[in-house]
Amino acid sequence: MNKKQQQTEQTRKKIADAVRALFVQKGYKATSIEDMVKATGCSAGNIYYHFKSKEGLFLHLIEVWNKEWEETWLVKEPLYPTTIDKLYGMAEHLAYEQLNHPFTKAVDEFFHNAEKNPEVEGRINEMVKGYIDFNRDLLQRGIDNGEFETTNVTGLAIILDSLMYGLNQHTRRMERDEALAAYRLAMDVFLHGIAKTGR
Repeated sequence: MNKKQQQTEQTRKKIADAVRALFVQKGYKATSIEDMVKATGCSAGNIYYHFKSKEGLFLHLIEVWNKEWEETWLVKEPLYPTTIDKLYGMAEHLAYEQLNHPFTKAVDEFFHNAEKNPEVEGRINEMVKGYIDFNRDLLQRGIDNGEFETTNVTGLAIILDSLMYGLNQHTRRMERDEALAAYRLAMDVFLHGIAKTGR
């Protein structure tokens, strides 16, 4: 990376970090470009140069969060010897992350905001595809090592993603222990259909 690229990355990070704090504090919709200019010390033009739009900047922040989540998970994953253990561990990791992350509320608001341009919709679809691919890879490992019956892995990956997304919505109003119990129960129910008998 040359010096100019390094400066560009530093500016992008500075803008993203400052605006992330704003989104956490004020929410997605209430954060204006004027707020972003004031918080970052950058002009509106400079912000748009780096991120194209408010939506683009917010999507960047979600992508950073996803990357952080995955990096944290990859450190934890070896602690779980079987794929079944990994699925329970992943559910717990998701539960902790969603319950404790200050950015969760703003992300919900963003996804429920109906006004999205086609480019943003495309990036969201790519993100969701990444979640499905992640689930499919994990489930395929369970099939390959004999823990699960051979089945429609993509279909199961979609069901697993839908289950986790639904839990994310429903557990917000729960106490921590109740939310974790709900995630574990969901994994019990999910695995009951694919785990080989005798395990």
